Amino acid sequence: MTATLSKQDRLNATLTNLRTSMPELRGALVATVDGLPIAQAMSDGTDANRVAAMAATALGLGKRINDTLGSGSLTDMSVSGAQGQVYIYAAGNKGVLAVVTPSGMNLGLLHMEARDTAENVANIL
Repeated sequence: MTATLSKQDRLNATLTNLRTSMPELRGALVATVDGLPIAQAMSDGTDANRVAAMAATALGLGKRINDTLGSGSLTDMSVSGAQGQVYIYAAGNKGVLAVVTPSGMNLGLLHMEARDTAENVANIL
């Protein structure tokens, strides 16, 4: 008999898979578009509530910018700093995936893995 995993377990497994495939990541988090954290795999004790709220706000602003400019549906956006970056991915209409990376990250690999993860999150939600 196979046990059915809860949404929470499936989301945690999805983040674990992302972190396993890219161990250099500093963290990853799934939140609702309202800014509530659902699942997180942060490595440095970062406040998941604050990151979730900021990621959802950034996603909402990015969507408004795209709508205003007629750029189509927002897929992802980034915020860069001297010590690293945060990439924010739309996870369907209900979720947001935030990924924290060190500087010098292989962006092609990151986008490939994170976009797949965001799609999996959207399917779970």
